[in-house]
Amino acid sequence: MSLKPLGMVKTIVEAAGMGISYAYDDLVFLEHNSFLFQFTDNDHEVTVHVNNEADEATVHGDIERLQEVARNFAMQFTRGTHYTLVPEGEEAIRIEFSV
Repeated sequence: MSLKPLGMVKTIVEAAGMGISYAYDDLVFLEHNSFLFQFTDNDHEVTVHVNNEADEATVHGDIERLQEVARNFAMQFTRGTHYTLVPEGEEAIRIEFSV
């Protein structure tokens, strides 16, 4: 299993004026909950999944800004699916991705 380019993604996210709050396995959560990232098998590509509750107009602009910055680092941020966060108990959540 190869190491994921979390440092590079963090640099891109910060250059786009955003911040990372948490990374777990192949998922990266941002300080806001409008979208999250998922690493792919390609170290130069990250999938962006959008929260079903997010404002699409705002998210669209944010993703475009990330894509622009990512190009400067030879990275690609591609649109994925939508997701919903479902509470499971007091301290856990489940992420349900749209098909």
